[in-house]
Amino acid sequence: MALPDPQFWRGKRVLLTGHTGFKGSWLALWLHRLGAQVVGLSLPVATTPSLFELARLPDAIDHRIADIRDAAALAAQVRDARPDVVLHLAAQALVRASYRDPLDTFATNVMGTAHLLDALRSAQGAAGVRAVVVVTTDKVYRNNEWAYPYREDDVLGGHDPYSASKAAAELVVASYRASFLSAQGTAVATARAGNVIGGGDWAEDRLIPDAVRAWLGGRPLEIRRPEAIRPWQHVLEPLAAYLVLAEKLWHTPSLAGAYNFGPATQEAATVRSVVQQAQTVFPTGEVIWGDGQQGPHEAGWLALEVAKARTALGVAPRWDLPTSVGRTLDWYRQQAAGADARGLCLADIDAFEVAKP
Repeated sequence: MALPDPQFWRGKRVLLTGHTGFKGSWLALWLHRLGAQVVGLSLPVATTPSLFELARLPDAIDHRIADIRDAAALAAQVRDARPDVVLHLAAQALVRASYRDPLDTFATNVMGTAHLLDALRSAQGAAGVRAVVVVTTDKVYRNNEWAYPYREDDVLGGHDPYSASKAAAELVVASYRASFLSAQGTAVATARAGNVIGGGDWAEDRLIPDAVRAWLGGRPLEIRRPEAIRPWQHVLEPLAAYLVLAEKLWHTPSLAGAYNFGPATQEAATVRSVVQQAQTVFPTGEVIWGDGQQGPHEAGWLALEVAKARTALGVAPRWDLPTSVGRTLDWYRQQAAGADARGLCLADIDAFEVAKP
């Protein structure tokens, strides 16, 4: 099945927003490995430690601090970068943080996306840009808690501000694509990926980082909703899909649209099962199981239909859940013991590329 093509990416000018975040750092490293010329636009690193810094990425790419909420500054950066391909990952990406600051969430995820697309709409900004991938989330769908997976043409929605902001970003993309970008030869797609895990994530309120912090610190992990079901996948799965999608858009602009990326429907798993998988690597890790009532509303059941990605793009999962969890926890254990973060990431990329779907 499809993997990123080094011949395509070698020498390509790639504008990557959100490059200092967890997924952005992995993607920046992979693009650098593929030979792309990466211009990264992002806010400063948001966590300590930071994968972006530990993997020495400031020395590998053109690292720029920028705020996508500032339309004029963003447009100037886009003009200066002169990208061939744009990968838009910058976002306020946490559900519980969106409850604390909904206005910032909407400003970043909705208007930030609009600012970027408007910069690409201008003649100077869009010159040469042939493929744009805007990353949203699996949470863009109106979640009815029903027992079948969401398809790309299902109704968008969002109970919490994060989910609603990403659903709104989908509408912004569709509008700019239909009104401006398709006509000027810029193919734009959105990528709706399931929950990602992988080494180097230190964000708050995420399952694996919370587990690692607790267990390395000798504390029990507190789980709010053990029976919540999500489409878990290793971070390399959607990143590979984003790169393949950009390649396909470059060669076949008619493929522009929305795509789900995640595991097979039957492989969506409960939080409890992911934690129990993690405990096989951290056998001393203790857990306090909640009753599902703590905290603000979160969806109980979510799975994606990924047939479109498989048939249109040739994208299919390469690592199952035990492999994904095992490699993730091994990454953290080795890094905590002194291993080089960049080397650990490159080793995972090497293993992913040779894995069989």
